[in-house]
Amino acid sequence: MISFVYFDVGGVVVKDFSGTNKWAQMKHDIGIKSENEKEFDQFYDKYEKEVHVGRDVDTLIPLIIKKFHINFSPNYSMQADFINRFEKNESILPVIEKIKQNCRVGLLTNMYPGMLSAMIKKRLTPPIEWDVIIDSTIEDCQKPGLDIFKLAEQKSNSKKENILFVDNTVENIDVAKDFGWQTFLYNPVDHKKSCSDLLDYYNRMK
Repeated sequence: MISFVYFDVGGVVVKDFSGTNKWAQMKHDIGIKSENEKEFDQFYDKYEKEVHVGRDVDTLIPLIIKKFHINFSPNYSMQADFINRFEKNESILPVIEKIKQNCRVGLLTNMYPGMLSAMIKKRLTPPIEWDVIIDSTIEDCQKPGLDIFKLAEQKSNSKKENILFVDNTVENIDVAKDFGWQTFLYNPVDHKKSCSDLLDYYNRMK
């Protein structure tokens, strides 16, 4: 029996770059040359782990300028650029509302500092009253590390076998499953189908 459902934000609750070419487009727009894309990805992956636990993503701009010789406009914000490319996931709201009729719901997300509140302010997230929010930048731990799942379980006040975790990353899903949670791997390539499949899965498990 499911008593608590945790949702990931980017790629599930909100349409971010997952399953799209938006990251490639953003790199092109800021001036990353095609021959430098792989190097830039490696650079960004390295620093994103720091961003998930509190580093301001805009502090990477001087490093990018120095390493990749990019010219940014004086008021450019990488964080704002990300958020401006995100979209609402219209398909997820009715699913969460139906789930919330029978159990509690929360967010379990690797985030950038201040990004979640900015997305809420921009109304990109569903207008849901979440019972628990686990934000990596506030908790100083991140997925797929086990500490964030232990914390989320504690705050849910639910037994692990009664927690359902919805995420679009296989590595995160695998850790949660090994920890004893129920899991659903969400496919951000097709949000409508993923939402329909999620509701079907939940109805079978509740």
